[in-house]
Amino acid sequence: MTTPSLETRYVFTVTARIGDVVTAGETGIGIRRIIPIVGGEVTGAITGKVLPFGADFQTIRPNELIDLEAKYAFQTDDGATVYVENKGMRFGPVELLQKLKRGEPVDPKLIYFRTVPKFETGHEKYRWLMQHIFVGSAARHADRVVIDVHQVM
Repeated sequence: MTTPSLETRYVFTVTARIGDVVTAGETGIGIRRIIPIVGGEVTGAITGKVLPFGADFQTIRPNELIDLEAKYAFQTDDGATVYVENKGMRFGPVELLQKLKRGEPVDPKLIYFRTVPKFETGHEKYRWLMQHIFVGSAARHADRVVIDVHQVM
């Protein structure tokens, strides 16, 4: 017997609008940054809005690799609330990462930005989100983060 093949299927896109970066400074393991999530939308097989609270808690390592941990929620168009914990990393050439930090545009294809979102909801229609593993391919823009969420089959 062989193991099942690993495949993914695109499900939806989260566009999270972000506020101004708050920096807590060098903590001994890197520079701690907190980026508020102030709204946004969900499009695709699930549609709705990103709720205007939550944040992305980042640690920028000395080599500019960024560990990410975002906690936020979205509400579907039919009224379900879905809590999200999204962990991941962003890495690329130092000069491009510094441009992103300054809010300058960078081609997302030049930056490795992947996440593993986990979902929680009490709404029966969306319980399947808690029964699968998902991965995200993301892009950082000056005022938002866009994450294409794929279900691991």
